[in-house]
Amino acid sequence: MFQRALRLPTYVLGPAAALALAVGCRRGTPVSADRYDPARDLGPLFHDVQLSGIFADSKTFVDARPRLAPAAIVARYASSHGAAGFSLQTFVEQNFELPRPVGEGFRTDTSQTVGEGFRTDTSQTMEQHIRALWSVLTRPPDTADERSSLIPLPNAYVVPGGRFREVYYWDSYFTMLGLIESGRTDLVRNMLDNFAYLVQTVGHIPNGNRTYYLSRSQPPFFAAMVGLYARATDTTQALRYLDALEAEYAFWMDGAERLGPAQVYRRVVQLPDGSLLNRYWDDRADPRPESYRADYEVAQTLPAAQRDAFFRNVRATAESGWDFSSRWMRDPKDLRTLETTELIPVDLNSLLYHAERTIAALRAFRRGAGDGEAAARLTQAAESRRRALLAAAYDPVSGFFYDVRWKSGERVTDRPTLAAASPLYFGLATPEQGRAVAARLERDFLKPGGFATTLIASGQQWDAPNGWPPLEWLTIEGVRRYGRADLADAARDRWLALNRRTYRSTGRMTEKYDVADPTRRAGGGEYPTQDGFGWSNGVALALAAQQGRATAALQQ
Repeated sequence: MFQRALRLPTYVLGPAAALALAVGCRRGTPVSADRYDPARDLGPLFHDVQLSGIFADSKTFVDARPRLAPAAIVARYASSHGAAGFSLQTFVEQNFELPRPVGEGFRTDTSQTVGEGFRTDTSQTMEQHIRALWSVLTRPPDTADERSSLIPLPNAYVVPGGRFREVYYWDSYFTMLGLIESGRTDLVRNMLDNFAYLVQTVGHIPNGNRTYYLSRSQPPFFAAMVGLYARATDTTQALRYLDALEAEYAFWMDGAERLGPAQVYRRVVQLPDGSLLNRYWDDRADPRPESYRADYEVAQTLPAAQRDAFFRNVRATAESGWDFSSRWMRDPKDLRTLETTELIPVDLNSLLYHAERTIAALRAFRRGAGDGEAAARLTQAAESRRRALLAAAYDPVSGFFYDVRWKSGERVTDRPTLAAASPLYFGLATPEQGRAVAARLERDFLKPGGFATTLIASGQQWDAPNGWPPLEWLTIEGVRRYGRADLADAARDRWLALNRRTYRSTGRMTEKYDVADPTRRAGGGEYPTQDGFGWSNGVALALAAQQGRATAALQQ
């Protein structure tokens, strides 16, 4: 019965979803020949530029637009780079249009200068500033450009900001929280339509709408986005996304039907008892083009035989959204010990449980031919996943959820993280488990500025002392769902106080915050902390509105 339920997406798809599955859910999603892929199309030039240090951030070059056909530039490089006095930097500047950060020069008036050319009106509230930022972060429908790594989208969308010049999958859910609070359900619908378009055209929702992101996805929040939109409008509006939801689910479950006990294929893991859960994955085993230099240089310190596995784990970690964190590292001080593909992540499986429940609910609501049977199968799949995840990931001794090594069944109890809040947010945990997890979160993770991501200060950006807006939201609302409104309100108020303090002193909303020392700017990771910032804006607006309603209720 469980096996049949997991084959569901391959035989209940509507026409649009069936097309998406046909084009995208085979062995990987190759970049088609008509899309510009810098790493492929620039050959040795790409390698040389990325390792040269011309750009501090490898993402700059993959976002640059060739002024000529890539083949012509490659030919130019081959004939000229050996000449005396050749300057690689000059060559790049002559042959490529370099990208600029999103929001560069944004100003609300000229009252105060903050940083290079960034001006802000310090008389504005944080909320006013965020609402003014929506237009800065919104991109109009794209025009196809064969010389750009950008995958064009047919509708307007919101980007995070800074170096992140394209839409990002899981970011968008948290951005949408603020868009809905701002009355912009029209923009939420545009973004959902774009994600459905990506499912239909490439077979899944990639990390972002760039060709170099096509081999992986990100935490699958599409079903949660649809639910968010449905609650803000009406349930019938969600039905338009049912085919895309089913096709995306098929992408994550690809290969489930061919597995035996203790086997894996791409993103699916079958446990020894026959239960199926999921892991993060990437179809490629080479350096990420947008982080090429960092990946390549670390890999050179490994024996050649170990490099493919390292690249695969780096990419799978990027799919998780937590790039990088001690969560994924056997040795929190050594990035080379990433074991992401060996782990069953508690948050990923909570998301897929929610997707199964959402698809079942929409099928039941539609009541078309075969919908009742399909709804029953997905409901059973969700319940089977819930039982398997609770058995594998919950440790009754410590009262907490952990990622699990699928080969041994061992819980990663030495590296607790805020991922443990996901079973609370999506309602998988039992009442007793929810209370125990909330108590541990309060005792160990709650800091002066909100919840810390982990308890390990490794220097990686998804570790202590940093707090991240998406995890703050999931944790705050997760503990609230399990009866800890007091803890939720305390964490919310600390986080908003930190956001407002940072805004008053810098005029900016940043992608992450130091929750241990609210006076210190968050750091760590491969690039400087970015400003903008989509999900920070969305979570701050949603929590501020919630806080305002609570205050008003007390005053009545």
